[in-house]
Amino acid sequence: MFLPTLLRRSLLATGIALTATTALAAAEIGQPAPAFTAQGADGKPVSLAAYKGKTVVLEWTNHECPFVVKHYESGNIPQLQKDFTAKGVVWLQVISSAPDKQGHVDGPSAIKINRARNAVPTAVVLDPDGKIGKAYGAQTTPHLYIVDPAGQLVYKGGIDSIPSANKADIAKADNYVKLAFADLAAGRKVSHASTKPYGCSIKYAD
Repeated sequence: MFLPTLLRRSLLATGIALTATTALAAAEIGQPAPAFTAQGADGKPVSLAAYKGKTVVLEWTNHECPFVVKHYESGNIPQLQKDFTAKGVVWLQVISSAPDKQGHVDGPSAIKINRARNAVPTAVVLDPDGKIGKAYGAQTTPHLYIVDPAGQLVYKGGIDSIPSANKADIAKADNYVKLAFADLAAGRKVSHASTKPYGCSIKYAD
């Protein structure tokens, strides 16, 4: 189900993209996920290498994006975080909004926002210069990646199959994150390893 034309135009006018359009170099499925070390919202460094041997989810987020709001107000993303971190998965939120742009927050603010929306990521990675986002080719919020215990990228793309900001669509959509984890748990190759992300364009530094 797609957004009405007038709403699509309104969202696009405010810098929101329904699908990825920015040309960025992208991390490749089956290849090592780009390494990074960055400051976490709690002031401590977060390094992807520190989680080698564990499955890691990278979730690009912008709390002001209506598509992100959809998945948090509905409880969809918080529930995914709870379910998978309980199984030993590392869930890292990444905030790549540049200073003075929509979605940019400092560490304490990011923690406060997560508390208010019942989010329970393992850590929040601050990426105000956009280096991590660009290394992965992250284009929208939300945009999700899954890294396997060997450090290989096994999924990248959208959270689900219906690109809308309507909460009612969540139950009707194929949740690509859940499907990817089901494949991994069964020892199968992820069937939908690369899907089209949708949401707000990431507000990188100019």
